Amino acid sequence: MATRTVIELIDDLDGSEATETVRFALDGTEYEIDLAEQNAEELRDLLTRFVYAGRKAARSSNKLTAAVRRLSPAADTKAVRAWAAENGIEINARGRIKDDVVERYLASMS
Repeated sequence: MATRTVIELIDDLDGSEATETVRFALDGTEYEIDLAEQNAEELRDLLTRFVYAGRKAARSSNKLTAAVRRLSPAADTKAVRAWAAENGIEINARGRIKDDVVERYLASMS
């Protein structure tokens, strides 16, 4: 039996059929939104004045975030899990550790 999966993008503003996903960032937080061509064009038009007046920034703006990205999964996850257990924080014994737990662990080490 054949199976066909169809992925349909829906415009997050008006519910129409979206044609693209637009990514942007504001105040250190990245966003993405699915938009129809007209709404994507409107967003770009609204931001054009600010984009031309601004400058591109370096990717890493937060020392703690950069430290989280540098965590070695093989070496440090054991330490994070041990710390979490000692501090009554429930996490799974296997798999990915949530970012907020890793951030709390790193903050406790500084």
